[in-house]
Amino acid sequence: DLPSGVDADTGEVHGEAVRATLTVTFGAYKPGLLIDPAAEHAGALHLVDIGLGPWLPPVPDVEALHHADVAAVLPRPSAESDKYRRGVVGVVAGSARYPGAAVLAVAGALRGGAGAVRYVGPAAAAVIARFPETLVTAGPPGKAGRVQAWVVGPGLGDDARARQALAQVLASDVPVLVDADALRLLPPEGVRGRPAPTLLTPHAGEAAALLGRPRAEVEAGRLAAVRALAARTGATVLLKGSTTLIATPDAVRGAALGGAAPDGAATDGAATDGVAPGPYPVRVNPTGTGWLATAGSGDVLSGLTGALLATGLPAPIAAAAGAYLHGLAARHAATTPGHPGAPVTAFEVAEGLGEAWRGVYG
Repeated sequence: DLPSGVDADTGEVHGEAVRATLTVTFGAYKPGLLIDPAAEHAGALHLVDIGLGPWLPPVPDVEALHHADVAAVLPRPSAESDKYRRGVVGVVAGSARYPGAAVLAVAGALRGGAGAVRYVGPAAAAVIARFPETLVTAGPPGKAGRVQAWVVGPGLGDDARARQALAQVLASDVPVLVDADALRLLPPEGVRGRPAPTLLTPHAGEAAALLGRPRAEVEAGRLAAVRALAARTGATVLLKGSTTLIATPDAVRGAALGGAAPDGAATDGAATDGVAPGPYPVRVNPTGTGWLATAGSGDVLSGLTGALLATGLPAPIAAAAGAYLHGLAARHAATTPGHPGAPVTAFEVAEGLGEAWRGVYG
């Protein structure tokens, strides 16, 4: 049912533990079978139904999505859609030192379901050269025009311009995704009091800095860390890594996948009708590959997820769907049937997102 030595509830491993080739588990998947480092000890997983269904808790502590779950919430344009009704995502990224981060974030955003992408920053020439459909401005964000969500941080730097841009974005009344450099510039109180949802997307090192803990502690206790960071900052948190986890500030028990769009968000095509908003269980992303550990892949994820926010999806759902599609795109780019895979670039992951979207619809 479970490799001896791993914690079934948290995914932690204290001391020696069995490394299984195959784990047959019963009734329901345990969190420790889905979350690293314990998940690395489980090998292939096989679930046996032993009739516990009516007695299982109505909402799990942790859930992993499947294609059908993601397909049910992805935005779908209608015949009357236009680029503005589908949502506009603003991307504040890049610097003189890191113009490529802006290009990669925009690459993800253009494939995230929104109708238009506004880029704000000093890498406009590089963005337009690669993606002429992007709406660009030198900034600041407050003068860029109307958006339904912001992405801020990839390659942004930490100078006065970066600090001003983050402050303006956080002062807006639309959902905001904060990544990379912008995570280091967050105010000490986090994002409590913002009138709209905020999504943080740290890797383990960034999460450790925000929590004031060693990185090794975060990696050894991912479930506890993502819950603690969401509670401390008042934001939804997507913790990247070998196991990607998504938690809300109240993520212990909640509703199944679904949610209502926030007031004022673009809802054209967002498949969330009739589903109450959270709280949500912690979500563990089951897709991906080790080849995703490459420079720039997180920038693509930020753009993709920010675009999903702009379509009207609540932050926990946008984060879960974005991570799922991102992982699928990496698999498509890196592997072919019968082969273990090959190195991929972040831009190849972005290019694989169209195939990932088609794949979740079967």
